[in-house]
Amino acid sequence: MATVTAPAHQKGDFLVDYEEKVFEDVKAEPGEKALVTFHTVAFEGSIGLVNILQALRLQRKGFETAILLYGPGVTLGVQRGFPKLGDEAFPGAQNFSAQLTKFMAEGGKVYCCRFALQMLYGHGEGALLPGIRPISPLDVLDLILINRRDNAFMLHTWTL
Repeated sequence: MATVTAPAHQKGDFLVDYEEKVFEDVKAEPGEKALVTFHTVAFEGSIGLVNILQALRLQRKGFETAILLYGPGVTLGVQRGFPKLGDEAFPGAQNFSAQLTKFMAEGGKVYCCRFALQMLYGHGEGALLPGIRPISPLDVLDLILINRRDNAFMLHTWTL
């Protein structure tokens, strides 16, 4: 029978080469834009948080960056907490709020579809995090088309 003779990993060990960067660090040219769209439900996977972090990184690389929350994506932008709004009932419960707030504080824009907010999820505009701009459902496609026309980098996030 095989025997494992390698010592167990210890706290502080490196398991991969985290310093090597294979590709150039791309920065935006003046006037370049990015749009990250979310059609995903909060807390039903990691993609919502991961792509908010991607949007933040695009913003920091110099892209004029916007986030679009539509369909179930609006659930990323509502205020939450327990027992009171803003309270973190468990570690990480405010990740979406914290990262969206940071993104907006650093100049990013966040838009939220009013139709999905009210019709699909029963929230009013007062439920949104401060700084999120509610938009007409007719603006959802136009925002994407405007960014296409402007040759923006677009990252579309969908989960079912």
